Amino acid sequence: MRYILEGLDCAHCAAKIEAALRKISGLEEVTVNFATKTVELPRGYESDAQRIISSLEPDVTLITKGREEVFSKSHTREIATIAISGLLLVLGVVFNKQLKATPFQLGEYVVLLSSFLLVGWRIVYRAIRNIMRGQVFDENFLMTIASLGAIAIGELPEAAAVMVFYTVGEFLQELAVNRSRKSIAALLNIRPEYANLSTPHGLRQVSPESVCVGQLIVVKPGERVPVDGTIMDGSSILDTSALTGEAVPRQATVGDGILAGVINLEGVLTVEVKKSYADSSVARILELVERASERKAPAERFITSFARVYTPVVVISAALIALLPPLLIPGALFSDWLYRALVLLVISCPCALVVSVPLTYFGGIGAASRYGVLFKGANYLDALSNMHTVVFDKTGTLTKGVFKVTHVRPTTKYTEATLLRIAGAVESHSNHPVARSITTAVGGKPLGLEVSEVRELSGKGLFAMVDGQRVLVGSLKLLEEYGVLVAPVDTFGTIVYIAVEEEYAGYIVVSDELKDEAQITVERLKALGASKIVMLTGDRKDAAERIATAIGLDDFIADLLPEHKVGEIESLKKLIPSAKGQLIFVGDGINDAPVIARSDIGVAMGSLGSDAAIEAADIVLMQDALGKLATAVEIARYTGVIVRQNVVLSLGVKAVFLLFGVLGITTIWGAVFADVGVAVLAVLNATRVLRYKEVGPTPLRVRLTPKTIV
Repeated sequence: MRYILEGLDCAHCAAKIEAALRKISGLEEVTVNFATKTVELPRGYESDAQRIISSLEPDVTLITKGREEVFSKSHTREIATIAISGLLLVLGVVFNKQLKATPFQLGEYVVLLSSFLLVGWRIVYRAIRNIMRGQVFDENFLMTIASLGAIAIGELPEAAAVMVFYTVGEFLQELAVNRSRKSIAALLNIRPEYANLSTPHGLRQVSPESVCVGQLIVVKPGERVPVDGTIMDGSSILDTSALTGEAVPRQATVGDGILAGVINLEGVLTVEVKKSYADSSVARILELVERASERKAPAERFITSFARVYTPVVVISAALIALLPPLLIPGALFSDWLYRALVLLVISCPCALVVSVPLTYFGGIGAASRYGVLFKGANYLDALSNMHTVVFDKTGTLTKGVFKVTHVRPTTKYTEATLLRIAGAVESHSNHPVARSITTAVGGKPLGLEVSEVRELSGKGLFAMVDGQRVLVGSLKLLEEYGVLVAPVDTFGTIVYIAVEEEYAGYIVVSDELKDEAQITVERLKALGASKIVMLTGDRKDAAERIATAIGLDDFIADLLPEHKVGEIESLKKLIPSAKGQLIFVGDGINDAPVIARSDIGVAMGSLGSDAAIEAADIVLMQDALGKLATAVEIARYTGVIVRQNVVLSLGVKAVFLLFGVLGITTIWGAVFADVGVAVLAVLNATRVLRYKEVGPTPLRVRLTPKTIV
């Protein structure tokens, strides 16, 4: 169950809570998501988790998701406090000589300590509280030691400056983080608020969760569709951009499917509910995006581990710098080296990295969802950036998966109508796209034929008893296994062979169409650096070769049974020269689920794709938008660039100022500006990923090939 961590406003605190929760038996894999302020806990662990959280951060409370308070936090008091403290600091610096001239320097102490305490008392209090609990090395401790050390050596302006600028930095950082959260929330603001349920007494406005499958709802112009369904009456233009990222609206009329989250732009629609809200597309999107950031990218895990080691190392180094030079270097003053040590303490705060890196990944996931791409984990953003080999399934992935009967060729013993009727009677017991096309060609399940003992032989076809006769409908291999000798048919399309009582009866040709965006997608992936693009299919070699040539694939493997695809994936993975290179498999059917699970990155087509394939996948392309795979790669790489920028910026600036601090070149003022400035810049840089704009396909050379090619 997912909980909101109300009051969590510190990335380092989130890391501490996560580390402590993982020590509880049963919570070893729990993840605290700072970007969404959430944690998922198994039932029965709430009280233990709250006890641990309260011991670390008393102000953080577990609240059941859905019951959290929605409010706009007022910063008026905080701004006023910072302003007064800052004014006192300015007065203390400008009139420092006059204030020092007062008896016992009382004026300086009154003005600058007042500035210090106004904004610093909470930091000092939290530091003392954490030390008493055995939590020493955090940002509160660093700032407290640095400022108290400055007071001890008589540098009151620096002591007050540490607290004022640190507080300003924390305030600006909080604003930037909240802005990022709001931006991500806006991207995901696709949850419908209500449904117009049709009842005998008229329309009744209800929550989407209360609508049941089979009920009728009415969607008025301007309203968001609350649940997945089928249009029963009316026609309209739909805005699907929230699900697919496509700005062009599409026409919808009676019989068309309609997904939750899209906006009805024109006419009134009556829709029959096909899925409950919990199973609808909009609920699935929100669930996947929220869960995605729980799977941390390697960079996130590194930063968390790095911060735990980095801060204690810097604190110990600062202590050695303060103590050793005065003992070892003749004439070295303890106060000078203590001041240099204090500079190091200020610079050592790792907030910029701890906050900005997770925020960047979460922003990348949110930006991808806007374009209809659902990442199930931040780790897949990193993995997709290292794309090497891309493997496509054929039917429903590169092709539309809409098969039509184009030819019926019976032997002299049967007529076309009879052969089609026999095949349709058998195929009506299968959900395969080819089978459905034959059933459709005879107008649904044929009447007058008694069908029994139906057996589906995966990847080959079906056996059934039809009016007491043994009938085989399927591939050439199927007929050969039963001893039926048939000469292969040389024609384009999927050939369905039929045998009755082990005697060849004829064949039916079923054709599919290549997706319009298949060639463009292949070209974009190659432009993005895909080293090899391959197609796996159970279809015949000649049909597969025609597709491979038409869209520019590097290779294809045909005549595959579902169980053979896993072996081919294993072989292709061995050909990748670098351990860092990733193999991507894109499929949509239930037979693809094992292959999707075995590949480095499994991609499922989310609209027509089976639930099994979507559950096994690491990335889901909504609305079967094949071209969004290239967009996903672009977003993943853009996210990686921003992460690397923030790491280099944060560590680079800190390294320079740490060196300057040891050499005595910089002051505490410079250290505070460096630390606060870098943190704010890193967070603002992280928000750039939310403004990602799809590059889209470039004009390509069009190959003049027929659309119906298989």
